[in-house]
Amino acid sequence: MASRPGALTRPFSERTAWARNLAAPVRDFLSTESAGAVALLCAAVAALAWANSPWPDSYESLWTTTLSIRVGSEHISMDLRHWVSEGLMTFFFLVVGLEARREFDLGALRERRRIALPLMAAAGGMAVPVLIYLGFNAGGPGAHGWGAAMSTDTAFALGVLALVAPGATRLRVRFLTIVVVDDIVALLVIATVYTKEVEVAALAVAAGLFGLLLALRWAPVAWRAAAAALLGVGLWVALHESGIDPLLAGLAVGLAVSAYPPARPELERVTELVRSFREQPTPELARSAQLGVTSAISANERLQYRLHGWTSFVIVPLFALANAGIHVDGPLLGDAVRSPITLGILFGYVLGKPVGLVAATWLATRPWITGLRRSISWPVSLGGAVVAGIPLTVSLLIAGIAFEGRQLEEAKLGVLVAAIVAALLGWVVFRVIARLPGEVRARQVLGTAEDLLDLSDDVDSERDHVRGPGSAPVTLVEYGDYECPYCGQAEIVIRELLDEFGDELRYVWRHLPLNDVHPNAQMAAEATEAAGAQGAFWPMHDKLLASQDELTARDLKRHAADLGLDGERFWDELRGREHSERVADDVASADTSGVAGTPSFFINGRRHQGAYDVDTLSAAVRGARARTRLKQTAEPPAP
Repeated sequence: MASRPGALTRPFSERTAWARNLAAPVRDFLSTESAGAVALLCAAVAALAWANSPWPDSYESLWTTTLSIRVGSEHISMDLRHWVSEGLMTFFFLVVGLEARREFDLGALRERRRIALPLMAAAGGMAVPVLIYLGFNAGGPGAHGWGAAMSTDTAFALGVLALVAPGATRLRVRFLTIVVVDDIVALLVIATVYTKEVEVAALAVAAGLFGLLLALRWAPVAWRAAAAALLGVGLWVALHESGIDPLLAGLAVGLAVSAYPPARPELERVTELVRSFREQPTPELARSAQLGVTSAISANERLQYRLHGWTSFVIVPLFALANAGIHVDGPLLGDAVRSPITLGILFGYVLGKPVGLVAATWLATRPWITGLRRSISWPVSLGGAVVAGIPLTVSLLIAGIAFEGRQLEEAKLGVLVAAIVAALLGWVVFRVIARLPGEVRARQVLGTAEDLLDLSDDVDSERDHVRGPGSAPVTLVEYGDYECPYCGQAEIVIRELLDEFGDELRYVWRHLPLNDVHPNAQMAAEATEAAGAQGAFWPMHDKLLASQDELTARDLKRHAADLGLDGERFWDELRGREHSERVADDVASADTSGVAGTPSFFINGRRHQGAYDVDTLSAAVRGARARTRLKQTAEPPAP
């Protein structure tokens, strides 16, 4: 293995192109939810301030204004509050369904046996709060409102986690899985328990429309989106007329939309379509190129990209504005202190949620149940469970269905107080966790399950091109293309990482020439292998990335001469395509690992999602190093 070369001619202060670093759906989901929590909090505070302003009547006056939509003799009439709660919130549950399906297809739940753990944890996290609520309200007038005590607020809770446990991505991903199940069950409860009468004919129409929606996956791409939108509206109207909460339409559609990574053949086809349009810029070819680009990305990810910002920053805050406003005065506070509804919701969330989640997780990990290992340590599980006691959106939604008048005000107050108390307790718990001795945390980490690896082919020091010692705690694998300008910029970052982490980082380069957009990439990759046959892979690698506009056959021969290689042997191997199979092996491993573009990075076998600037990659490497060290600390010494 060659020694590390000197500095490149380009300065280390350069950064990669952010346009190339779009976050993966789950990371984008987490960041949007965290930012949306601020908007949600502001909306809730604004609602309380409005309801307690000198003009409190204006609050109810606005949200009880009736809005009707009429087509011929048929019409739907609801007040603005219900249009927000049953209409706009359908898009929120559509996003919930999309994310649940994405986790099932591509995320942590793609290994089906792992579904049992979050399902059991979510079930415990809902059952115990409901039991506590019923303990306060059994036999009383508020007993039927038990559904208001079961569901975590996804956006608010993720936002709090981002503040009290920054960088805990593993916890937040697991947390997201549980609260998505939470939301799904809560919506099913709304659609069944809180549905008084069902119109069978309208329900049959809804089932038929949903079947047509499922069949659209075989329809032509050109009109699939328009047809889906029309059928989705029809499904919502049919459920509304059936008596079942139409929010179920959003969830059902989201769960039906599959997610898949973009395939490299599809991306190559997009390149051909765009090239055809460039040569003949006609409306027909423009349309073909547009449809090709659209179809390369799964409908699941396209819908999330379009809707998630709207739901997080507009719809959910608007829902909070419409529902969180209560006029707080002395009599209400006096009643709430003694109200079984308020106390049941408060203790159900603050006490029942963490107890239910932790107890169910413990039960699910027993060998005689599933035998699965938990994905995060017990202290961190407890901290996440405490934060899961934050209610708001769905709790207010169910409270608005189950209660009215004074009972509704008491329920809303219980929800708001529970959110504040759970957030504060979460901050306290994570401050305590941060003070735990290192050996205690190491033992806890050792008991957790390994992450699912995204890299299909393990690093082989005999075959792969490696920089750094084999004993390094962190391995960074890059799939790259010598003609890709972003790979050239990423090389600067890689050099900084190797300097920063020294013997604690092992770097591996694998080929992924994008032949459809970079005509010289394949020959350049084979040229590095031909140089490697003479022990000069890394010098040639560095030279090509430093001279990406000099990759023609003549340029490659000159580079080989500059490196002092046997030029005749180099050229014979390059011309004879003797190393094409070696490059093809790397491309095959990229395909099985779900890699479609360059540069793509894997850190200790896990796909790095998001930006690849120095700060982001350094943080990811440090996190991987810390996890490895904790496990090494906790492992008993070899005999």
